[in-house]
Amino acid sequence: MPSTDDRLQITEVLSLLGQIVDGAHLDRLGEVVTPDVVYDLADAGVGVFEGIEAVRAAFTALGARAPLAHHVTNVVLAPVGPDEVAVRSKGLMIMADGSILSVDHVDAVRRHDGRWRIAHRVVTSLATGRAA
Repeated sequence: MPSTDDRLQITEVLSLLGQIVDGAHLDRLGEVVTPDVVYDLADAGVGVFEGIEAVRAAFTALGARAPLAHHVTNVVLAPVGPDEVAVRSKGLMIMADGSILSVDHVDAVRRHDGRWRIAHRVVTSLATGRAA
């Protein structure tokens, strides 16, 4: 079972990802994802990206289609091993037109160089009706 400190660190990683993306600080992605991260945005029609550089390029390419703000909530952790945790969370995204989208995140978070990082993320839109 993840310790209270682990839970706080993991939740902070999820929150910091939103801060990094919303603030266009994509040079800081290494603070929250592993070097070999897999980031799956296929449900949104964007694609699946492997590695920090590919994720950074994908976020940059979204341009004006990118959400203005990301908010993470309802974080639930389940241990997988001593250095890996499965995490489910909800996300709310504020879009440029003022609409709000709700998504599910399914993450594999693992300890990398002594710190928790997202190793794999699947983002599923609740609008598609597909469960994450």
